[in-house]
Amino acid sequence: MKTLGLAKICTDAADLIKIVALYIKSETGQVTEDKIEHKSFNSLVSHVDQNAEKMLINGLQSIVPGSGIIAEESEHADADAESVWIIDPLDGTTNFLHGIPFFAISVALTVRGKCVIGIVYDVIHDQCFYAWDEGGAYMNDQKISVSRHSELSNCLAATGFPYYDYTPIESYIRCLRYFMKKTRGIRRIGSAALDLAYVACGRFDFFFEYGLNNWDIAAGSILVKEAGGTVTDINGGDNYLCNGSILASNGFVHQKTLHIIKPEFLSYI
Repeated sequence: MKTLGLAKICTDAADLIKIVALYIKSETGQVTEDKIEHKSFNSLVSHVDQNAEKMLINGLQSIVPGSGIIAEESEHADADAESVWIIDPLDGTTNFLHGIPFFAISVALTVRGKCVIGIVYDVIHDQCFYAWDEGGAYMNDQKISVSRHSELSNCLAATGFPYYDYTPIESYIRCLRYFMKKTRGIRRIGSAALDLAYVACGRFDFFFEYGLNNWDIAAGSILVKEAGGTVTDINGGDNYLCNGSILASNGFVHQKTLHIIKPEFLSYI
């Protein structure tokens, strides 16, 4: 797909996502405990996730006819197609259900395995982060870029905590202890998609997490790259969509953070 084609697809997809975001916002605070389903331990879902995903799948497949789907809440369809949408209809479901205003829609388009479009929509704050291959990264039509901090002492870090696989918990604690002492602080907002979007626009300087799914990070990864940052897995490679570990940074502190994180998580990848 040519750049102009990607820009049009990205714009059309963003327009669809804004409509879905209005639906999610209208349901905020309306889901009662008896309507919450437990997919597995600490993995929650409601009719809002499911309805939003259906709206996204129908609309996105109209934008790119014949495209496949990889989505969190439903069966994957034609996942080996040339063009595949990777969808998380509500990243931060637990936040949403508890009334914590940090959750997002995350949508990426891959072509022959390469992520070429990424859109992360911050539902409550009406901030639409989007990027396409070689087109730059934007928030609400304003170009964004990563921070330029090169010293950890000037950096604000972000991470996620284990919520189902507690095997690497001691590794997390050692990393947290180090970064607590060396940075301006660590944030855990409960949405990997937003963490990555915030790295892309310079709010966070780096983000790392282990045990994620491709729908959590596909869109955000291209945002960071197109905003001038660096994205690898925790091993320093480019296999983050498959192994679910990620380090995304402004690029200036990538090796410094990787030096600390890699030895702690290498055995888990």
